[in-house]
Amino acid sequence: MGIVNVTPDSFYAGSRARGREAVAAALKMCDEGADIVDVGGQSTRPETMPISPQEELRRVAPVIEGLAGRIGCKLSVDTYNYGVAKYAADSGVEIINDITGMRSKAMRELVSDNRLECVIMHMQGSPESMQDSPHYKNVVLEVMSFLRKRTRLCEKEGIPKSRIIVDPGIGFGKTLEHNLEILRQIEKFKSLDGRLLVGASRKSFIGKICGRPGRPLPAGERLEGSLAVACYCAAKGADMVRVHDVRETRMALRMAEMLQW
Repeated sequence: MGIVNVTPDSFYAGSRARGREAVAAALKMCDEGADIVDVGGQSTRPETMPISPQEELRRVAPVIEGLAGRIGCKLSVDTYNYGVAKYAADSGVEIINDITGMRSKAMRELVSDNRLECVIMHMQGSPESMQDSPHYKNVVLEVMSFLRKRTRLCEKEGIPKSRIIVDPGIGFGKTLEHNLEILRQIEKFKSLDGRLLVGASRKSFIGKICGRPGRPLPAGERLEGSLAVACYCAAKGADMVRVHDVRETRMALRMAEMLQW
């Protein structure tokens, strides 16, 4: 899953694009081997304040319109706003990637009625406050419990498990140790029976681990760490990885696959 952020403030500048540039970026990712391109119009990095649904739609609508019927892979929209998701569904988008874990009944009905796929992601808190003081008694069990309950709710409301993707939400209301603990036990999330997505690309925990004490690597220097996480997660059974660098990740995964993990 390749990332296209139609935003001025996403944490990695290399993922930001607007209008025709965003359309070109999405088409390039598809050519590079992406199976899905995920378009987002609102930054959800820590401490960001939400924008209006109208502004989010103003950003993503031209990109979705520009890609409709032209892109050779699945198109996803990264949103938790019903109006944006409704526009996307009407325009041929196949996946709703919802950081609130399909919390809204209206969103669940939209996905069910339009036979869409959906990503159920775990997040403790909200983007503007999620990194203030995240805490868990057992992060793996608690995240799995949330994803299991929300999956069952979606199934009850007409979304079959075959159209559900679960995402533990690396970096969303989690410390460095929480992220590492989830990744160390990522294979356990396969017991949820849904397809498993991991989105760790270029996130801050990689910068902290790969940088020097007190001097974490900036987002632009986290490619190698991101590739290591992607290959590790694939080896442990993840069905898809959400990444900024499609070509490099595809090559790394292919080589790791040929080595039989």
